[in-house]
Amino acid sequence: MGEQEQTKTTAVKGTDMARKVRGLVKNIYQSAHEAKVTGQKVAYMMVTSQYDEIIRAMDIVPLPTENYAGLCAAKREMDRFLLKAEEDGYSQVLCSYTRIGLGFDSLRKELGGIPENSPDGGMPMPDMMLGSSAVCDPRFKWYQATRRYLEVPTYSIDVVGPPVQDDLNDVRDYYIRYQAEQFRGLIAFLEKQTGKKMDMERLWETIRLSDKAWDLWYEIDRMRVAVPCPMPAQDHFSTMVAAYYFSGTPVAVDFYQGLYDEVKHKVENKIGVVPDEKYRILYGGGLPPWHTLWIFNYFESFGAVFVIENVYRGYDPVEVPASVKDPVEFLAWRSFLRFTQRHEKAKANSGNPSTERLLDMIRDYKIDGVVFHACRSCRAMTVGQVHSKNLLGQYTDIPMMQLVSDMVDLRDYSEAQWKAQIGAFIEALAGRNA
Repeated sequence: MGEQEQTKTTAVKGTDMARKVRGLVKNIYQSAHEAKVTGQKVAYMMVTSQYDEIIRAMDIVPLPTENYAGLCAAKREMDRFLLKAEEDGYSQVLCSYTRIGLGFDSLRKELGGIPENSPDGGMPMPDMMLGSSAVCDPRFKWYQATRRYLEVPTYSIDVVGPPVQDDLNDVRDYYIRYQAEQFRGLIAFLEKQTGKKMDMERLWETIRLSDKAWDLWYEIDRMRVAVPCPMPAQDHFSTMVAAYYFSGTPVAVDFYQGLYDEVKHKVENKIGVVPDEKYRILYGGGLPPWHTLWIFNYFESFGAVFVIENVYRGYDPVEVPASVKDPVEFLAWRSFLRFTQRHEKAKANSGNPSTERLLDMIRDYKIDGVVFHACRSCRAMTVGQVHSKNLLGQYTDIPMMQLVSDMVDLRDYSEAQWKAQIGAFIEALAGRNA
């Protein structure tokens, strides 16, 4: 690769729809700025918190702070925010998404306005902040710490799933009841902040739109079992924007319908990501390196294509009982079913639901090798990754490797080290396929 290619951050996409995602991302922040002008409420929020449809049904404009951190990294505009947070006393081992968010809000307070040249115009002042316990500690504590820089109402909910050892029949009703209580508490908070009651029919409509978009996304990924693969991982890391940040809207449905049609055309005409697909790679886990997404194209220069991923995945479709007539209870049921999809399979085999998902992917997608990404500041996605890799190795002998950096902090990344590791990995794939 030439020097200019090596220093760029973004990856060359394989689908036309993925190349349209940049417009969706711009719309996230443009909509928030416009809402501040018109008086519509804006909320800092966390992805994977299962409350997206509730926010949309209340006509609140979501402002995803984690996404903004990824955007800053992709634009290589993250250092001043990271350094400001560290100047304020936050450790380098704290989630780098959180540090970018805290650094941004700290600078905004210090400067009396959005820092100059912030990507996509920066984040406007929120009217409220909505945290959750889903996935990691910072999702619960981040917005509490943010109140050091701004004073707006803050609310966090529990998002829970049982451990694999539990008998699902014994604990199901408790978990669903508890999750519904958490959602109802959030709705009461939002009603107070907006001055209007939740429209339950509107909530049902956002749920229907959300499920339609996620079902389309699932079907798109199932088409990626085709050889050659019609869509690579770098496209996935872009196209997840529609599901996670436009959930419950026609925008997400229309986007995935367009992507479905494009991927279907590629499959039917045997159009692959690269002209000569030699190796099919599984992205086994860890947040992506937003600062260096071109690395996926580097793999492709060896004929290695990332055909599926174990992060930001669309959930397998679940079937909530038809007897559930309340939309809040439906959301609670859906959350429980999503989180326990592979519990019974794990009990009968590896004991680990994530390992079962990886084994399913290795089989279904004809995987030749697995790559993990360990992010120094993301404990939730990194702690236990070596154990998962070793556990997976008990069931398959395909080559595996672990790259180490961070999702947005470039200081933990070494291009020379990565290229050396990738070279050895490609040799292992070639040796096994010889």
